[in-house]
Amino acid sequence: MAEAQNSPTSGFATAGGPPPVGSTTAGAIAVAVEADSTVATRMSAPPSFDVADFPVPHGREEEWRFTPLERLRGLHDGTAVATGDGVKVAVDAPEGVIVETVGRDDARLGKAGTPVDRVAAQAYSAFERASVVTVPKETVLTEPIRIAVHGEGGVAYGHQVIELGAFAEAVVVIDHTGDAVLAANVDYILGDGAKLTVVSVQDWDDKAVHAGQHNALVGRDASLKSIIVTFGGDLVRLHPRVNYAGPGGEVEMFGLYFTEKGQHQEHRLFVDHNVPHCKSNVIYKGALQGENAHAVWIGDVLIEAAAEGTDTYEMNRNLVLTDGARVDSVPNLEIETGEIVGAGHASATGRFDDEQLFYLMARGIPEHEARRLVVRGFFAELVQQIGVPDIEERLIAKIEQELEASVA
Repeated sequence: MAEAQNSPTSGFATAGGPPPVGSTTAGAIAVAVEADSTVATRMSAPPSFDVADFPVPHGREEEWRFTPLERLRGLHDGTAVATGDGVKVAVDAPEGVIVETVGRDDARLGKAGTPVDRVAAQAYSAFERASVVTVPKETVLTEPIRIAVHGEGGVAYGHQVIELGAFAEAVVVIDHTGDAVLAANVDYILGDGAKLTVVSVQDWDDKAVHAGQHNALVGRDASLKSIIVTFGGDLVRLHPRVNYAGPGGEVEMFGLYFTEKGQHQEHRLFVDHNVPHCKSNVIYKGALQGENAHAVWIGDVLIEAAAEGTDTYEMNRNLVLTDGARVDSVPNLEIETGEIVGAGHASATGRFDDEQLFYLMARGIPEHEARRLVVRGFFAELVQQIGVPDIEERLIAKIEQELEASVA
């Protein structure tokens, strides 16, 4: 294995760089489900790399109305200044993978997508050096690339690029741990016929804040599997976005989140079917427990007029384990052509199934064990999608740890 150890400035802004330019109620369950609204009206400003093109949000904007701005610790208004103790990044890659630290003028930066809100634009404007991981064309990796992002208590802005050449195949694990206030953009660039599985784990400490935009550019006949897992942090707000560079692209987007007391976890997805004969499948599942646990899922899919032959589906399911938690689930589907294979969306939120619990307890299984089995079953299909055994085992252990804490 070839290992590259990056300094805190590798892909993340530090001191001396460019200056960075309503909540839950105590009810049992609050659910918002909205459909048939257009994606275009959901952004208050057009995409831009310039932070000045985005006004400071006030919480009334469509894309910010669920986010508690005061908990972003200044990432949204320019008051969060990068420090030298923000995060450290370490890349562990198999032979044949190229790991680089590049300057802001590298042509690959921003190729996969443009910032769509002020925090993402701030991250792009403020980083000094970026990490670029390249898998050359026709290279098929048998071991995953592992990127460790560890917070050390400060503020950081960053940019990472994962690029696969034509017909390359790779699995990438991006693991976020520690404590930090982080805004970062991650770009995935897939060449024609490439296959990428990327697992992004947010296992932050309790006080961490993480806002990120993930941009994917999927080449002709290429396939992307994205798995986002969110457990820790005070506030996590992620914005995965997909565009297709040619026909035949296939995208699977899976998400798993466990929202605890007082946590805010927000996932805002956008899939732009802009070319013909592409597929997308989105499945996100979340479990919530504790007072003021708040999960937000926004799923936007746009099928443009040129995207004939599109096949797409998105689903969000939420399991509320205790009173005092809130879920906002908003699927949106906009179709500009009738020449498609299929398109649909679904959203469901419910309490813990007392009948399932009773069934198991009637067969001699203790209540806490029965609850554990039901929640494990709820998440099982998504955990199995990861395909990296040590990560799967770690996530199952994390789920059980969260459940044990609720029993205690």
